[in-house]
Amino acid sequence: MASAERDSPWSELRVTVAGFGVSGYAAADTLIQLGAQVTVLEDRDGPAEQERATILRILGAEISLGPGSTASLPAGTQLVVTSPGWKPSSPLLAAAAAAGVPIWGEVELAWRIRDPATPWLVLTGTNGKTTTVRMLTSMLRASGLRAAAAGNVGDPIVSAVMDPGGHDVIAVELSSYQLHWTYSMAARSAAVLNIAPDHVDWHGSMDAYVADKGRIYAGVETACVYNVADPVTEQLVRDADVREGARAIGFTLGIPSVGMVGVVDEYLVDRAFIAERQTSAAELAAVGDVRPAAPHNVANALAAAALARSIGVPPVAVRDGLRGYEPDPHRIATVAVLGDVTYVDDSKATNPHAAAASLAAYDPVVWIAGGLAKGASFDSLVRDVRTRLRGVVLLGADRAVIAEALARHAPDVPVVDVPDTDNEAMDRIVAAAAGLARPGDTVLLAPACASMDMFANYGARGDAFADAVRRLPGGRATP
Repeated sequence: MASAERDSPWSELRVTVAGFGVSGYAAADTLIQLGAQVTVLEDRDGPAEQERATILRILGAEISLGPGSTASLPAGTQLVVTSPGWKPSSPLLAAAAAAGVPIWGEVELAWRIRDPATPWLVLTGTNGKTTTVRMLTSMLRASGLRAAAAGNVGDPIVSAVMDPGGHDVIAVELSSYQLHWTYSMAARSAAVLNIAPDHVDWHGSMDAYVADKGRIYAGVETACVYNVADPVTEQLVRDADVREGARAIGFTLGIPSVGMVGVVDEYLVDRAFIAERQTSAAELAAVGDVRPAAPHNVANALAAAALARSIGVPPVAVRDGLRGYEPDPHRIATVAVLGDVTYVDDSKATNPHAAAASLAAYDPVVWIAGGLAKGASFDSLVRDVRTRLRGVVLLGADRAVIAEALARHAPDVPVVDVPDTDNEAMDRIVAAAAGLARPGDTVLLAPACASMDMFANYGARGDAFADAVRRLPGGRATP
């Protein structure tokens, strides 16, 4: 198993695939193509699982669905490929570990069977991953490369590496869950965008979470990209075991030192990948080419540019890629304007770190916050943004936790508590925010919490916000 690759005799291997979501299905399908004997286990038994099971049974897999299906490790299992969200303590994975059976994630499988000639540019971080990987992919395509976005965004990475058309380069977004189960990956270049408390319950401690993020730098060949404003990311580079010749490349919203990319006079510039970097910088794009040009989004663009430049993408392609990039919904998106008040949907800000970045882009702001806090603390966030707050409207199951932080650190800021959870709740939330706002203000949905207490997902929450704003008298949609 230590040396397994695409041409290995997979037909001799009995593999158990744990979980039957998008990545689990892709992994099982790929293993069948490789000739392995595949068993898939999943406690869910809904229409999506049944449909996938029908397809894979025809191809020869054994499928066990329904409650209790994942309680024990099938006899004879020689490898487990797990879905990323499964905790190491789950009974099946604990049994595999106790028996000495290797446990891989889908990313590890993909790395083993990849075409070695196709470089991977990989990135992770607590926030901004999807935006950055999409910016990166746009830059790569603007330079004429056949590029795919994969991993935690776009196609499962095993699907990307098995694509018969092939790729010149793959831009890979990785979560801490995925990195936990990845061992041998050695990317061409890698970036950690930022580190903040998140998923600590899954990893067991903040140190373990950070360590799993740091795995992305192992074996890097060309560039380890880090956030100058986040010392933890730089320390991860210092601690990494990389290939000889790999460089540490910082990104900063300030003027870059040698070996960094940064901002000078409203331009994104490169002092890392040009021969004259000791005395000059190459212009990559205007800050205005980043949409929206909020500070944290400019940082995302710089990280993407550093990864692209590490494989020789020219400056003009960085610029054209940023101009051609279409931001995903619910990420600091202006949805309407009413009475000179701007309403912004950043429902994707599902933790305090993401909300802080969003709030830093607006002043003054009426903040709509709350939902499932996932054990997060809001004291630092409130201390940092209190001078920006015109008022706060709270919603969701854990709104009291935010209210307590506001009472401690911003007692003079008006707070409206909306306990409602019915279908019309967002109309009352938006109306309350509109009542607090003054001309020139921004009403910002940046909940700092997960959405599943009231909504199916953060997208549904953002859609409800946008619909409620547009129902306000005199509101108009922003083109």
